[in-house]
Amino acid sequence: MDDILVVGEALVDIVLSRDGASTEHPGGSPANVALGLARLGRRARLLTRIGDDARGGTVRAHLEGSGVQLEPGSVVAGPTSTAAATIDAAGVASYEFAIDWALPAAVELGRATALHTGSIAAFLPPGGDAVVALLERAAGSVTISYDPNARPRLMGDPVTALARVERIVRLADVVKVSDEDLAWLTPGHDPVEVAARWLAQGPALVVVTRGGAGSSAVARSGRVDLPVPTVDVVDTVGAGDAFMSGLIDHLAGAGLLGAGRRDALRAATSDDVAAMLAHASRIAAITCGRAGADPPTRAELAAARA
Repeated sequence: MDDILVVGEALVDIVLSRDGASTEHPGGSPANVALGLARLGRRARLLTRIGDDARGGTVRAHLEGSGVQLEPGSVVAGPTSTAAATIDAAGVASYEFAIDWALPAAVELGRATALHTGSIAAFLPPGGDAVVALLERAAGSVTISYDPNARPRLMGDPVTALARVERIVRLADVVKVSDEDLAWLTPGHDPVEVAARWLAQGPALVVVTRGGAGSSAVARSGRVDLPVPTVDVVDTVGAGDAFMSGLIDHLAGAGLLGAGRRDALRAATSDDVAAMLAHASRIAAITCGRAGADPPTRAELAAARA
């Protein structure tokens, strides 16, 4: 089985709903991806930073209960980071963060065939610089996937943020980005045209998610567009992360992870890419139908398709 290392933040989402109620859910974009992969039966290792407080205990139980393996150094003294998510009338979340992010002194890839990162983990110092250094060291030896998952309140001005994003894009094999991220990073530009420009910088595949409008992907074989499945949206918390875990899960199932499969990944046909988008979209749709970042298990995904 593929060994997938996910590097990035784990935190608590404090969700403020439209009726004024407040609930707490374990979250953090990379942690959500690891959770989604583990629930789909993949071997997911998470290198993160979780406090030793009560919230940290809840996060650890949530992740380990679904089979996520926490890497050494992931639990530290102090409070667990939080993200206050306010849900608007359309079910879309906006965030305020209280986060501390750093990596242990030494990070080993071990037997990983794939490395995923993104969001705050690739930006916020001091951990962000360590993540980029890890990606530079890992490039070419594992399949690297990346989701910018932009957080403007933490990432500074979009011009500086774009330069950092594109530095990581050049190291990645698979990139997933939302149209909202691109509207902030590259205002006034067509999202798929930006994806095509990124593809030319090195990745084998760049996917743009468009919320209710579906998703688009560009690969060496061309462009693929797919509508979103029908779903009654509860909220969108963790939907993009569930989509990302679906992409990685599909690549694992297709035998396209690892240094020895990079040429095969670049040779993916339009039908291959369409199947990947469909798989990821189904997983994201199920997650949107639930409160918080609660991606489906393999059994739940199979039941939804029946």
